[in-house]
This record gives sequence, structure tokens and C-alpha cells, in this order.
Amino acid sequence: MNVSKQQYDTLVKKISPNSKSWIDIPKAFVIGGIICCIGQGLTDLYSRAGFDDKTAAAWTSITLVFLSALLTGLGLYEKIAKHGGAGTLVPITGFANAVASPALEFKAEGFVLGVGAKIFAIAGPVILYGTAASVLYGLIYYLFLR
Repeated sequence: MNVSKQQYDTLVKKISPNSKSWIDIPKAFVIGGIICCIGQGLTDLYSRAGFDDKTAAAWTSITLVFLSALLTGLGLYEKIAKHGGAGTLVPITGFANAVASPALEFKAEGFVLGVGAKIFAIAGPVILYGTAASVLYGLIYYLFLR
């Protein structure tokens, strides 16, 4: 089947559901805001428990990653993301979800070839290029700006 670019674009527009951005954007804003408020609440809680700022921030990150992975495992993160859209991609929780989701999806294939091989299928490029960029920036800083 030979389809022109214009015919393909018309077909995609016909089949794709229309986005209701007037409702999706505020929902993403509210859900993302709630996640951030939970993070700030955890930081305040850990600070009041006597931790210094850096330790409280570290425990907040650990808690958010744990909760995100737990909610992913229970199938609840997907339900939140269905309504919150991009608001659930708040960096640390979205990243934890991106790591946990493929691990759960491929667990039937075993721990080595399933979970071990697929756990970083989505998050792997982020880790790889983030690490490579940090090495490059560090090298530039070391050679030119120190």
C-alpha cells in the first residue's frame, strides 16, 4: 500500500482521539502539584524529626521512589497517570515508575532475562546519556573553567 504523506496525515488525524487540553492541562498541573506537595511535606517531616537539610532531602527522594515503585507494583500509579498525564512525570516519581513498569511487565520471563534485561528499557537511555553528559560537562569544567 503506497500512501502519500498528506493521506497519512489525514488518516492519523481521523483515527487519533482529540485531546481535551482545556481539562488535561489543569489536571496535570494539579496532580503534579499534589506530588510535589507530598514531597515537600516529607521533607518538612524529616526535618522536624531532626535530620539536617541534605539528609531530609535524601530521605524524601528515597521515600518518593519507594512509594512510586509500590504504587506501580499495585497498579495504582497507572490509574493516577491516566488522570494526571504529564503531571505524574515529576522527575523522581516518573523515573521510578519508568524503571519499575518494564520490570513488572517482563517478570514472567524470569529474573535474569525478564526483569534484569528489561528493567532499564525505558530509563536506561536517560541514565546513559545523563552520565555521559555529566562526564562531558565535568571534563569541560576541569579543562576550561577551573
